[in-house]
Formats: sequence, C-alpha cells, structure tokens
Amino acid sequence: MPHIKLGDTVVPVSTVAKNIGVFFDDALSMNNQVQHICRVAYFHIHCIGKIRNLLDRKTTEIMIHTYVTSRLDNGNCLLYGISDHLLTKLQRVQNAAARLITKTKKHDHITAVLIDLHWLPIKQRIEYKLLLLMFRSLHGLAASYITDLIIRYELTRALRSADAHLLEVPRCKLCTQGEKAFSSAAPRL
Repeated sequence: MPHIKLGDTVVPVSTVAKNIGVFFDDALSMNNQVQHICRVAYFHIHCIGKIRNLLDRKTTEIMIHTYVTSRLDNGNCLLYGISDHLLTKLQRVQNAAARLITKTKKHDHITAVLIDLHWLPIKQRIEYKLLLLMFRSLHGLAASYITDLIIRYELTRALRSADAHLLEVPRCKLCTQGEKAFSSAAPRL
C-alpha cells in the first residue's frame, strides 16, 4: 500500500514508526533504532572526547553514563534477538565509551577494560535486563500485563523437579519474530 487517502489528503505510508522513543521498522529488525543509538552516542563520545583532558576519570565516567550508556540501556529488552551485525555496532559504541573513560588506545584489548569498569558486553546487558524483568514478574514486582505473560509449568504428577519452579515456553508460530517476544524469550533464558 503506497499511500492512504483521507478525504482530499493523501498520506504516504511510512516504513518506520517511533513509539516511546524507540524506532520500529516494518520488519522489526530494529535497524533504525540501532542506527539512531549509535549516531547519538558517537556524537556525545566525540563531544566528551574534546574536553577529556580537562576531566578526571570519575567525572568522565559520570558523563559517559549520562549521555551514552543510558542510551544503550534505554529499551534494550526490545533488542533481544537482533542480528549479530547490529550487536557489533552497539558493542563498538560501548568499547569507544570505555576507551574514552580509561584513556585506552584503539588497538588495545577491550575485555580487561570492560572488566575494570564492571560493564557487561551488550548482548549480556540485553539478556540481563530481560532476566531482571522476568525476576520482577515472578515475584509480583512488575506490572500485571507483564506478569500475565509468564506461565508456570504445572506438573501432572509428583517429580523431583517439582521444586525447580519451571516455566512454560509457549510455541511460536512465527519463528523469527515469535521467539523474540518476552513470553517466549524470558522463560527460555
């Protein structure tokens, strides 16, 4: 559908929509969201980098958390299941921010720097946020609409696994999109 006609006005159909600060495209690939995060984060890294010599490490870390990592973490549960290519782009942003804080050279290994800063890599940050939301929903600390998505596995007979607090993973009709849903991804993790 190339456009919608409302009276005399023709409204073109967009392939990207923004809702609560997150860009969704028609394929739910999150490509536009990742591009937006990277563009804004690199801008702030560049600006902070210009004054880095005037700042101590603690102040730089606060600024990076305020302007960069907060953007990486905003709505990152929605980024679960994105392609490795997009994860790599986000990881490069985090690596650049870590290098700016610690004044590490571009070609030095980043793993030790991330450990020193106590930062999880991007993929693990996304999974951590998803599991945190799952923990809250299991303990009644999340909204009811999120808690209703989780189904506890009911055993039909007495087994040793009765105390394991297992969760039911619903079957997905859409392999690519259905497995990214909270109701499917969180119990699997």
